[in-house]
Formats: sequence, C-alpha cells, structure tokens
Amino acid sequence: MELKKAVGLKAAEYIKSGMIVGLGTGSTAYYFVEEIGRRVKEEGLEVTGVTTSIRTKEQALSLGIPLKNIDDVTHVDITVDGADEISTDFHGIKGGGGAHLIEKIVASNSKEIIWIVDDSKMVDKLGAFPLPLEVIKYGSQQVFNHLEEKGYKPAFRMDEAGGKYLTDEDNYIIDLHLGTIENPTALEAELNQMVGVVEHGLFLNMVTRVLVGSADGVQDIAIGRQYYSEGK
Repeated sequence: MELKKAVGLKAAEYIKSGMIVGLGTGSTAYYFVEEIGRRVKEEGLEVTGVTTSIRTKEQALSLGIPLKNIDDVTHVDITVDGADEISTDFHGIKGGGGAHLIEKIVASNSKEIIWIVDDSKMVDKLGAFPLPLEVIKYGSQQVFNHLEEKGYKPAFRMDEAGGKYLTDEDNYIIDLHLGTIENPTALEAELNQMVGVVEHGLFLNMVTRVLVGSADGVQDIAIGRQYYSEGK
C-alpha cells in the first residue's frame, strides 16, 4: 500500500494550477486523486478534473475537485492512471477495474499520460494479466464463441452477486486469458476490427511517463512518446 501511495504523491508533483487533469481509476490512482484534493483544499491548487469512472467522480467530488466532462474541454493536459501490466517496451494492459473504455477516451485526448504502478506490474511481455474486452450485450455470446474458437480462452467477468459484470456504460466484459501476448500490435488490430467489441484493454504506444514504486523508492521513467491527436 505504501508503494502505491508513494507513486501517487510523486505523480501529483507534475500537476500545476491551470491544468486540465485526467483522474484515473483504481487502487493506485486513488492516492493521486486524494493528493490533488488535498492540494486544492490546502494549497489553493486550481485545476479541472476529468474523471475516468463513476467511482473516481464520486471521490473527486467528495474532495472538492472541480470537474468537467471530456466533451466540455478542448484537451487534457495530463492524465494520471494505474496499469495492470506494463511491458519492457512500455505497452500496457488496463481494465482490471472495468473502466478501460473511459480511461482510453480520456487518455487519447491527453497531451501527457503518466502511469503509476508498483514494481509487481512491470513484466517482460504482456498477457499474464487477463486482457479485458468491453462488449455490448447484444450478440455478446457470439463474440465469446468467436474468441473461444480463436483459442483466446475467454471468460465473462462476473459480479459479486454471480451475474455478468456491468461497466459504467452498461456493457459486459470478456476477459481473455492469453498467458503471453507475443505480438500486441497485431492483436490490437484484430480486436479493433471485431464487431461487438467496444474497446479492449491494450494501451499501446500511449504512455509518456511511468512512475514505478519499489522498496528502493520511486523510479521516474520518461518515455518521450506523444500520443495526443494534435501531436501525431
């Protein structure tokens, strides 16, 4: 828990007054949002937050962070979010919390993307963490069947009550238990073309900075990518 807090606090140092800030979702991003809320209250930090999930929105509102919808801003200066896996070439899997659709929308409109993780999330190749696909309800079994035929070992994500998990956008999630993803770019292209899949949890060539917490402190890795659409 202390590692997650450490990287959350470090990420908050990149936030300056006047910024539009993407507020991520998950147990690590929680500490970042908490620190932004503290700075708003105690230091007079003036920012506008754009949240990536209902639970982050509720957290931000409770802390007094001013919010806007992604459609009501021209861009996002920095998005800070967690990741479930990050490979040595700095591709990522996100969506363990079921928010990857909105997370990707916010990230794709961000000038800079910072991922904050503990060192257990750093891997050689992606795939040990199940890859989530957000799928619409209608035809979801057909999508599942197709994924099964491909050998992708799909499983519908279930909620605590034993029903199919629903995202904030009222869709299902199918998790792919791939083991190792040898060619993330090819898999991304395939999933992008799959009818019924709203979004997948592969975040490739997007992150610009990674903060990794370990027993030795926080490693700050600048990637130097520019994903923001106007910078392509």
